[in-house]
Amino acid sequence: MDVIEHILVIITAYLLGSVPTSVWVGRAFYGKDIRDYGSGNAGASNTFRVLGKKAGIPVLIFDIFKGWAAVKLIYFTNLYLPGTGDYINLQLGLGVAALIGHIFPIYVGFKGGKGVATLFGAVIAIEPTTSIIAISIFIISLLITKYVSLSSMIAGFSFPILIIVVFKETNISLVIFSMVIAILLLFTHQKNIERLLAREENKANLKIKKRKAQ
Repeated sequence: MDVIEHILVIITAYLLGSVPTSVWVGRAFYGKDIRDYGSGNAGASNTFRVLGKKAGIPVLIFDIFKGWAAVKLIYFTNLYLPGTGDYINLQLGLGVAALIGHIFPIYVGFKGGKGVATLFGAVIAIEPTTSIIAISIFIISLLITKYVSLSSMIAGFSFPILIIVVFKETNISLVIFSMVIAILLLFTHQKNIERLLAREENKANLKIKKRKAQ
């Protein structure tokens, strides 16, 4: 029964991660498949780029939420005691399942996004304190460089450093997971890295438009 319960909860996490938020929002409200525009990725960044903030913000929030919710599915099981190594390992498994779902969504032909927001939601559920610090690093980097992709990679690389050096985590699975995150971000941002090196990467527009005085 434990094996069946493991399989069911992991499949559920994958299906939750597979919800193609940006694709469905683009099709329903804009008559566009987000994957046919911009970077071609079905993620929040491309949604902001192609459809704007009104579509990008809810897509970003839901993509983060589904990663967080996938990890929280563990509360519906009675497999392990909270805080134990096996409990953390299952949390990691659920987070990875949601990430795979976002990258290869079953609902729209297995062509999804990079999974940064969904991965971030999973990390928040597993390591909230470390996540808050990583968020701060991302924001500071974004304010300095104006590059979302570069800031994402910097925050991603800070995660294993925080886990290993600062918090001295002893769970090997969590340590490996943190290192995989950094490597995965490099892999999924190859085109961004090429554009950054060629100085062709678009910078984020962080300016707040002032309302005209009436």
